[in-house]
Amino acid sequence: MLESKSVEQTSQQRADKVEAVHGPSKQKTGSDTHQKRKVGTIKGQTKPAVDRTLFCRHEIKYCITESKAAAVVQFIRPYLQLDRYSKLRRDRSYPIVSLYLDSENLLLCRQTLTGHKNRFKLRIRSYTDEPGYPRFFEIKRRMNTIIIKNRARVRNQDVTTLLSGSSLPPQDYSTDEKTLNQFQLYMNSINAKPKVLIRYMRQAYEDSSHNRMRVTFDRELCYNVTRSPEVLLNGRGWQHHPISLGGVILEIKFTARYPAWLSRMVACLNLRQDSFSKFATSITNACSLGFCAPGLLLV
Repeated sequence: MLESKSVEQTSQQRADKVEAVHGPSKQKTGSDTHQKRKVGTIKGQTKPAVDRTLFCRHEIKYCITESKAAAVVQFIRPYLQLDRYSKLRRDRSYPIVSLYLDSENLLLCRQTLTGHKNRFKLRIRSYTDEPGYPRFFEIKRRMNTIIIKNRARVRNQDVTTLLSGSSLPPQDYSTDEKTLNQFQLYMNSINAKPKVLIRYMRQAYEDSSHNRMRVTFDRELCYNVTRSPEVLLNGRGWQHHPISLGGVILEIKFTARYPAWLSRMVACLNLRQDSFSKFATSITNACSLGFCAPGLLLV
């Protein structure tokens, strides 16, 4: 279990500054197609919306049951509120899909499984299958206990161009070109290619204090082994992750200090920290079921 004192000391020294980037678009309820307001859209944008994605943070993960998830919700309600994307949904959850890249020998997956302290992940995230909405190139780096995440939005039709190693052609919208260049640098350094799509439904709670705490519940985790550059929620080939059968992935994210009330919650509910990785466990499960090509098998 994470000690609150050590976390507080480390995070105060190394994670006081927070940046926000564009987040999931507003989603209408009661529709099978993912209709969304264009938050951070490509055309006609003057000032991008700001989401609650934390640039530099600590993350603590737990794999819990639905009954324990309900208890966590009751405990956090006096301190946090649903984020604006969860509020827009009748079921209080919104979809996320990410395309993860890795080398042919799954270097990044192996580093995650072995607990490599300084590592990174490359993924492209979306919240809808609508082609007119942005996709987000993300670099998620771990430096010891600190998580640093950078992201840059692009048009859906530019994803293939960037994954081929080409530069982004002149655009009529602004993006974080430094992050895109760094993404391609990491990608080329290990010859990373698309390996798996990860999909789930997220319910998120947050506060607006300096500590910028977020508590998320991820359900219905699925994966889809692929070599395609398409980032899609739907389509064929999806497999349920074993944890999706009644399990919930709880993530606690904060930038500055570990609150005393959170320590009480962890103790009261007997939560046990888990280094669960959606990406690595999905790849491992896919290989065990024979969905990976021979060259991708973990040994």
